[in-house]
Amino acid sequence: MDATAQSKYACPACGAEATWNPAKGALVCSFCGSTSAATVALTGFSQTEETIVEHDLVTALRSIPDSARGWNAPRTQVKCQSCQAISVFDAKTIGQRCEFCGSSALVPHCEVKEPFRPESLLPLKLGESQVRDALRRWYASRWFAPNHLKDGALTDTAKGLYVPYWTFDAQVQADWTAMSGNYYYETQSYTDSKGQRRTRQVRRVRWYPSAGSLAHFFDDELVSASRGIHPGLLRQVEPFPTGELVPYDSSFLSGWVVERYQIDLPAAAQAARERMLAKTEKLCAAQVPGDTHRDLRVNASFSAQTFKHILAPLWLVTYDFHGKSYQCIVNGFTGTIAGEYPKSWIKITLAVVAGLALLGLVVYWLNR
Repeated sequence: MDATAQSKYACPACGAEATWNPAKGALVCSFCGSTSAATVALTGFSQTEETIVEHDLVTALRSIPDSARGWNAPRTQVKCQSCQAISVFDAKTIGQRCEFCGSSALVPHCEVKEPFRPESLLPLKLGESQVRDALRRWYASRWFAPNHLKDGALTDTAKGLYVPYWTFDAQVQADWTAMSGNYYYETQSYTDSKGQRRTRQVRRVRWYPSAGSLAHFFDDELVSASRGIHPGLLRQVEPFPTGELVPYDSSFLSGWVVERYQIDLPAAAQAARERMLAKTEKLCAAQVPGDTHRDLRVNASFSAQTFKHILAPLWLVTYDFHGKSYQCIVNGFTGTIAGEYPKSWIKITLAVVAGLALLGLVVYWLNR
């Protein structure tokens, strides 16, 4: 995974560095406070084929043209020996610590080919103060977290960044066969523990063959290309609203770290195909008539397969607690939070004891 600190933008008023401010939706000068708009307007944008291109997947897998590679700016790359993240900085910037795990074990990194360039992104929408408040509320709601963790200033380490994603579109045509089952009931006689004859209703299944077909279009199936963020956390803060994508403009990234993909297009395409197949099977299963089914077989074919490489905004908190590393992330566009945190065994033990005591009380009152 690469992280890129983008080119600097000069303030039109004083010439100092201007960075992207999510709260104001504009470039803001760090010296005089002047604001200036990004090249692409954030309002009134209409996603069309002329602005955000869907690339043919089969053609790209054969050969990605050199014109689609690179960041169009000088840069320096370093690789973290701890988490294997590859950070890409402005040529005049020297990375001291890994943006994702905090390690100082960084070594120079060179690539044989330039990376595939992102062509669209979701601008970072949430400002730092909004994120800090949301994280404090989230930490406070973690009942099993140690008290001193909640009281600590973990949000001081919050970092805004962009992570890489691939999106995939495909039209699927699937034929399926299965054995459908309808429930029916039979009356069964039996002898209970006291030797008395009784009857009960027993459920049976009447099986019969069924078949059908499905046509479905997958639109912007997201596949994360990040190595620096734990994949389970990313899935929890998805989806990113790809309908709000804007064309790539490095002014949106000014002052922020950008992660370069380490999961390449072929691997991402394979992951997307597996997810689409799993979802197709579920859609076919929903079509099977009857009360239940078994032996579902799906024959699916894909066409009109396209992809995009995009950047999605996140806020990241990484911290160590008793020698173990934890991450907490915030979707920089929707505000959804997911995180890891240590558990207090004292609180867990108290909860178990309280649960057992409550269960014992219920049993006591039922047996009175």
